[in-house]
Amino acid sequence: MAKALREGAAYNQKDIIDFLSEFSMFKDRVEKKFKDVANELKGKSNEHDLWVSLYLIATDYAEDTINKRQKQVPEKVPKVS
Repeated sequence: MAKALREGAAYNQKDIIDFLSEFSMFKDRVEKKFKDVANELKGKSNEHDLWVSLYLIATDYAEDTINKRQKQVPEKVPKVS
């Protein structure tokens, strides 16, 4: 969804709510696991932009990792006897 949002596509209200809740859950996970990073972002004049950038980087990384794993797993072809 993050890539599509950057491309300027139109979304209905449910899609936007889903995206915002996903972003909120991401932010909560980062704040719990990476307290130092979260503290560095807190109070900055561009805090929201920094969080959005971090989210986009993380989603791009996750998509790349998933794609690499899918390419590495060879498809099982049934043997014909």
